[in-house]
Amino acid sequence: MVACAANEEASPDEQAADEATQTNDESAAVDSEAAQGATPMAQRVATIGLLNKRNNLSQDFELRPGGVVEEGPVILTLSACERTAPWEMVKETGAFVQLDVLERGQSEHTRVFSGWLFKESPSVNEVEHPIYDVWVKDCAMRFPGEDAPEPSLPSDEAPSEDG
Repeated sequence: MVACAANEEASPDEQAADEATQTNDESAAVDSEAAQGATPMAQRVATIGLLNKRNNLSQDFELRPGGVVEEGPVILTLSACERTAPWEMVKETGAFVQLDVLERGQSEHTRVFSGWLFKESPSVNEVEHPIYDVWVKDCAMRFPGEDAPEPSLPSDEAPSEDG
């Protein structure tokens, strides 16, 4: 932002830019207030699926942001996971994932993917590798005011409606 001297008037363009900056700052403050009380990033847990297309072996990994798992020639790193708040209309779950693969004949892993993957829209950003596929299954986190999931009881132990 450009500072103007006290005796100079700001141009209409500068005033509009200042108003836009103030509006953006206010909306960021509202977003951060809404996020207060949400599960901190370090405590979230993402469930990531890994498929080896060569032998049709599929595995699920639970990782916290910053977590790394090495499975055979694959290194899977989770940087972040997010999901929309329960009161938002479009439900989305995403994770920022990095996939490194040790190809045959190589001495070091090569990064084949780095980006956001979305559970509800897997085609938005795909892992394009001939052998491995990665996808997001869940991001476990809570928002303020969100009810805790109720434990499921087997039907014979469920409370009766009579009391």
